[in-house]
Amino acid sequence: MKLLTGNSNQTLAKAIAAYLELPLTDASVRRFADEEVFVEIHENVRGEDVFVIQSTGYPANDNLMELLICIDALKRSSARRITAVIPYFGYARQDRKPGPRTPISAKLVANLLETAGANRVLSVDLHAGQIQGFFDIPTDNLYAAPVMSADIQARFGGRNLMVVSPDVGGVVRARALSKRLDNAPLAIVDKRRERAGESEVMNIIGDVRGRFCILVDDIVDSAGTLCNAAAALRQAGAEDVVAYVTHGVLSGGAVARVEGSELLELVITDSIGAPPAVAEAKKIRHLTIAPLLGEAVKRIADESSVSSLFD
Repeated sequence: MKLLTGNSNQTLAKAIAAYLELPLTDASVRRFADEEVFVEIHENVRGEDVFVIQSTGYPANDNLMELLICIDALKRSSARRITAVIPYFGYARQDRKPGPRTPISAKLVANLLETAGANRVLSVDLHAGQIQGFFDIPTDNLYAAPVMSADIQARFGGRNLMVVSPDVGGVVRARALSKRLDNAPLAIVDKRRERAGESEVMNIIGDVRGRFCILVDDIVDSAGTLCNAAAALRQAGAEDVVAYVTHGVLSGGAVARVEGSELLELVITDSIGAPPAVAEAKKIRHLTIAPLLGEAVKRIADESSVSSLFD
């Protein structure tokens, strides 16, 4: 087994390698003067089971091209099996046609990965579970809920917990987390989105008065939804509000928005490499998913069960 990484999240790749007690494969992933991506692998990978670790966060297109070209280089180097380990699967929010003449970009990315030569895909908290069906190769969707629930119990175990979904679409995710928290009660924030990137909180389904609320979501981008939800929960009498989100995209003024919000804390995983503004933010804390990914990689290589990770 070999581990290869691009430039998107080398910190996470090194942590996964440390968990597996394996060195990262010696390779160069660099740019020509016109920003074309060039990949050169400096080790023999013939007949090897290779895992390419690369998130496709900002800059999404550059990181996606790095991943595709790494896979192509491995295929042409006679690797036995190539698994694309994509902690954050970019373009996942474009998983259907919301209107006429719009693309289904998640399906396009799935086609590109297969055409490049990937034999398997491993990701974490896909935005929509049906994206697994966009692939004609085995696809494993891991869940960050065990990592989050362990952290919640360690830090807030004695509080009067309530799990809150920031929208109706996230109820399944919130319910899964509440089960791990000894069936903590569940509330839902009902919101109306007038246009992309903006949300308006309407009302809260459930009694949050005196509760320590845990907002849970898969992606935080502009942070408008989370911050509006936190403000609404506090107005409804919540004791405090903490948000646990798997993928911290945090684009534009999201960090400043979180810092000035009613949130006590925003907890994100290291599925996306943190820029300095995110790393230095006082209200943002990171959880690592390196052991989760490392164990999944080990089980795939050993041909053992991945789903039993979540039993």
